Amino acid sequence: MTYYFSKQLEMPFDQAITHVTEALAANGFGVLSTIDVQATMKKKLNVEFRPYTILGACNPEFAHKALQSEDMIGTMLPCNVVVQEMSKGSVEVSAVDPVASMMAVRNPKLATIAGEVRDLLNQVVSGL
Repeated sequence: MTYYFSKQLEMPFDQAITHVTEALAANGFGVLSTIDVQATMKKKLNVEFRPYTILGACNPEFAHKALQSEDMIGTMLPCNVVVQEMSKGSVEVSAVDPVASMMAVRNPKLATIAGEVRDLLNQVVSGL
């Protein structure tokens, strides 16, 4: 079982960030956090790294259901979506598979919610 799903896009990196954020919003996900890995690596380690951003995506309805089903599930939220430049003008967008990431939690209600979120995130990524 893979723990993520991806899609290659032919567009500039900054445009891809906007495109992915808009696609997430159109499907009920907000971006709660944005981590610029490239800038962090430069600042903390003084190393060069390719453009790589982690978007912390959250669908409030599903997050609420998950928290009602499993009070400590917040340790696994939000769902990460990675946008990384593979070459100039080519990016890869990858999203975590919530089912794979929550396999250690043995809660049937949560498994159902994770499956619904996986389907929605997969729809977002495949529709880019």
